Amino acid sequence: MSTSTTISPTALLPLRRIAFAVSLVITGWLALVVALTFGTAPGRSLAVIGPQAQAIAAIAKADGRVLASNTYVTITRSNAADFVSRLYAAGALLVLDAEQAGGCNGLAPKRS
Repeated sequence: MSTSTTISPTALLPLRRIAFAVSLVITGWLALVVALTFGTAPGRSLAVIGPQAQAIAAIAKADGRVLASNTYVTITRSNAADFVSRLYAAGALLVLDAEQAGGCNGLAPKRS
């Protein structure tokens, strides 16, 4: 004896609305963070998100310094005012302010 449970489309409507709202909030937040990165002061650490080889190549082409790197996040810094724009022009996939995004500044931790 098997029972078959069918979920009506109207029962899924609230879940779809919630999923849409969550994706809208995440997309809006990401767009805001990316836009604010263009206003980052020169000399701050930036996180270049993407494959390591592509990120390092973009940083080198944009005349930046690599501070730390792993598979998908590379921390960089430059004193150029247009460094974020140059990174994107050089092929960076996503650039975020590392100090605001996760506290990464590329500096050695302070010893007590």
